[in-house]
Amino acid sequence: MAESKKPPLLEVKNLRRYFDVSPPLLNRMLDGGLMQRVFGDGRGSLWQRIANSQGRRIVRAVEGVDFSINKGETFSLVGESGCGKSTVARLIVGLYGLNDGSINFDGVEIGASAERAKHPEVQGRMQMIFQDPYASLNPRWRVGKIIAEPLRFRKLLSGTKAIDQRVGELLTQVGLSPQDAKKFPHEFSGGQRQRISIARALAGEPEFLVCDEPTSALDVSVQAQILNLMKDLQRRLGLTYLFISHNLAVVYHVSDKVGVMYLGRLVEWADKRTLFERPQHPYTRMLLDAIPDLEMTGRARTPVAGEVPSPLSPPTGCTFHPRCPLATARCKAEVPTVRAVPGGAVACHAVEEGRLPPWKQSAAA
Repeated sequence: MAESKKPPLLEVKNLRRYFDVSPPLLNRMLDGGLMQRVFGDGRGSLWQRIANSQGRRIVRAVEGVDFSINKGETFSLVGESGCGKSTVARLIVGLYGLNDGSINFDGVEIGASAERAKHPEVQGRMQMIFQDPYASLNPRWRVGKIIAEPLRFRKLLSGTKAIDQRVGELLTQVGLSPQDAKKFPHEFSGGQRQRISIARALAGEPEFLVCDEPTSALDVSVQAQILNLMKDLQRRLGLTYLFISHNLAVVYHVSDKVGVMYLGRLVEWADKRTLFERPQHPYTRMLLDAIPDLEMTGRARTPVAGEVPSPLSPPTGCTFHPRCPLATARCKAEVPTVRAVPGGAVACHAVEEGRLPPWKQSAAA
């Protein structure tokens, strides 16, 4: 996927993550054979009825995602809630384990937990900024201790004086005061707390930041301040971002490339301008059509129709087909493969078959 001749900083292939959401008691019965031991083979028994009616309940949160990110760029993942964006973020930083696939960071494979453990120096080069600045900071720690924790854990500095000085520098870097190190998180606004989260992430001296909807919990005016701060830090420090968001206006502001996710799959990706001016997948077009027309051009806006199906029982074939105006019998039966298009790639039978109507006007225009 990378267009640069240099190898990408991050490359993920066939990323898969499933969650077993079966009731805990049923899990114990199925795993430990409790009901077989009590009821024998279970014919006509309570065990048989439970097994037949319940069974395992598996959520396929991420289902075969591929993308790459070049050094110094911002790749954004967008989509409705529940599409798997945040799960991808947590897989990359190691908060979740993979069911399948690979994660290659600067030439080092870190997908499996055992492989990641062999390369702590690689793990230290990536950090994560979480969505909720109210929940991601320890309320019992002063801000100075929160920001200093990565410095102490990674042994980047030693001695109280040197650590305190570096904490002050980090606070200044994100637009706060060194004196704020003595305060507790509850003494700050939401935007200020997110600045503290950014300072904590930068304390580990990362090259790659995973940003999981870092502005969605903030007021609009504060969102702009945080986004401008992040772009300024990227320019000055040479950072690479994976940016997770459901807000297309925010994505347009920060991204170099954009990937669109639906029910655990990447249905389209392209460079930012191509995706906003010439979207291919019907789902991408529906998302862009839902953006308010601030310039009053008179263009009809179509809200995204229907609801996202349950990931416990996703539709057959193309999972978007129940909501797609271009769906055919093939769409209902066959999963589309990813195909290259000018400026990116798309997984859609309508695009492959040339049934896609022309895009009349850029939603970003």
